[in-house]
Amino acid sequence: MSTQIARPEITEYDVEPPYDVTEGDLPDDRFLDRELSWLHFNTRVLELAEDPQMPLLERVRFLAIFANNLDEFFMVRVAGLKRRMAAGVAVRAASGLLPREVLESIWACTRELMVRHANVCHDQVLPELVAQGIEVLRWDDLDEDAKDRLHELFGARVFPVLTPLAVDPAHPFPYISGLSLNLAVVVRNPQTGGEHFARVKVPQILPRFVPVDKQRYVPLEDVIAAHLDQLFPGMEILQHHSFRVTRNEDLEVEEDDAENLLQALERELLRRRFGPPVRLEVEASIDPHVLELLVSELGVSDEEVCRLTGPLDLSGLSAIADVDRAELKFPAFVPVTHRDLAEVESSHPPDVFSAVRQREVLLHHPYDSFSTSVQRFIEQAAADPHVLAIKQTLYRTNEESPIVDALIDAAEAGKQVLVVVEIKARFDEEANIRWARQLEQSGCHVVYGLIGLKTHCKLALVVREEPDGLRRYAHIGTGNYNPKTARLYEDLGLLSSDPVLAADLSALFNTLSGYARTTEYDRLLVAPRSVRTSLIERIRREVAHHRAGRPARIRWKVNALVDEAVIDALYEASRAGVPIDLWIRGICALRPGVPGLSETIRVRSVLGRFLEHSRIFWFANGGDTDVWIGSADMMHRNLDRRVEALARVTQDDHVTELTRLLDLAFDDRTSAWHLEGDGDWIRHHLDADGTPLRDLQQHLISVKLRHRLKVAGGQGAA
Repeated sequence: MSTQIARPEITEYDVEPPYDVTEGDLPDDRFLDRELSWLHFNTRVLELAEDPQMPLLERVRFLAIFANNLDEFFMVRVAGLKRRMAAGVAVRAASGLLPREVLESIWACTRELMVRHANVCHDQVLPELVAQGIEVLRWDDLDEDAKDRLHELFGARVFPVLTPLAVDPAHPFPYISGLSLNLAVVVRNPQTGGEHFARVKVPQILPRFVPVDKQRYVPLEDVIAAHLDQLFPGMEILQHHSFRVTRNEDLEVEEDDAENLLQALERELLRRRFGPPVRLEVEASIDPHVLELLVSELGVSDEEVCRLTGPLDLSGLSAIADVDRAELKFPAFVPVTHRDLAEVESSHPPDVFSAVRQREVLLHHPYDSFSTSVQRFIEQAAADPHVLAIKQTLYRTNEESPIVDALIDAAEAGKQVLVVVEIKARFDEEANIRWARQLEQSGCHVVYGLIGLKTHCKLALVVREEPDGLRRYAHIGTGNYNPKTARLYEDLGLLSSDPVLAADLSALFNTLSGYARTTEYDRLLVAPRSVRTSLIERIRREVAHHRAGRPARIRWKVNALVDEAVIDALYEASRAGVPIDLWIRGICALRPGVPGLSETIRVRSVLGRFLEHSRIFWFANGGDTDVWIGSADMMHRNLDRRVEALARVTQDDHVTELTRLLDLAFDDRTSAWHLEGDGDWIRHHLDADGTPLRDLQQHLISVKLRHRLKVAGGQGAA
């Protein structure tokens, strides 16, 4: 079945207009800079690596996460700033800073963070690993027996895949791919005395840290460096230095002009490898002449050079974090089947349809199992002969995805299967192209949504023939249909057979796949049409309730808060006296606690074992609490350039559950970072006596485990 591209242009889709909410003058400096706020977020990740109370291998993992985060920041955000400057689009950010000023602040901050990151690794974490019998060694630290074993490994596994590249008049300076680790080598011809430069790329298909023996490792570049004489026989090895380049890897697809979006994206993916450099990392010991050559040939400025204590590329520490030492990690936790699904579970997997016919199910991953809920929902739909159709969005999923397998099985069984694949999901483009082709080859209808908009909403709809007629079952979530990340990301989801919600999802899918232009929904707010305006209207409604003496309060949980119109609406509500609590994992451009502007606003951030990813929008609403969950963050791209969906939570017990979750997050006895008005985040994780405050995520794990024991005890008694 041929792949289809939905044809409506973004200009044909009713995008909400700019929204002016200010009733009076607001200060010009009321917004924090989004880029610097993100760096504060990554600083919080680094603080977890610095925390001696964290399990040791989890500290190693946070070191790797920090490094990987920073790589992506340079590839996308710094690259974007440089692109705007090169194009002459020097527009001030909402913070009042010009791109050049932002970039200067970024470099000042990131240099400090990268040095701090390296110091934490070398001065704290690696020595503590040694005390636990886990060592990351350099070549000179190895004994002769270990070197002999690595000599054999080099000859058998490493040497055959290496390609030394000389630089001379006949060999131009080679292209250095983004994020590749390289050795800059200087050799001398003993016959002529001439010195030459060469580059050796460290293969990314081999382990970043090579096992020496049980729980002892050495960087791969050290193994290669020790054998350079085999790569350059007859030459004298004078110097070798590690270096690494970060390039602009953000995609720009002119899809409106493309006859085939799939082909256009594939062409852009090829061009991504040749993006301009934005950062050069080198070991601090690098020879000045070698550095001068790299700077000149790569075309980077002095400010873009980062001198660090080696080894470089500490994102590879994730492999060390995976070492099999359970006592050095967070205690094992196996997600539990949600109580409403467990009630219909016997020796077979739960009957999701039977449970959802009785009541809606509010899922909270990873505490509630994804595999026995959402994954089971799709798999049961694929296998059920009474199911006629399945419609689903796919933004990111994992390799060997059981979700994709189920959709393929459904199509091959003759069911109508529609899959809206977002092939422009950043850094997952190639994987999603593979999924799209695999799905279409199996007979699925594959579409890419609306041109000009990313489809970011997380939706699934199942149409089933039942004795009383057709019934539709829906799932709407805050996270991706990815069983792997569902064990690591905190997310919410709603399983429902509510005809109202199902009708909304049907209308939205028709908009994504055809020419429908539905703009009004009963239980959904949909961007880019109505999320911003509807949330601002609800903020203003809280102001009206407050002035009338009715219960008024706003509490949100999002990954990022950047949109100026939304922030200004929150400022106006705060100036009116409405209490506002904001739980934000990452970027926050709002300044809390500023006299006369945001005195009633508190901002908290929770980082830990799981990546907080869900979005909740909670309004007191005069005593009739109004709560929404969904996929949208408060950023321009989410509200203007993506299809996002928020669903209203209607069951009282679900509203209570989400209210209690927010209560926990803002309880002063819960460990969290507090945002100050000047943009600084202060960690509050110890009480006055030095006792650790409540770990929110561990508390929720404990609640689930107690429930599991209670259920098991009840079954035993029965």
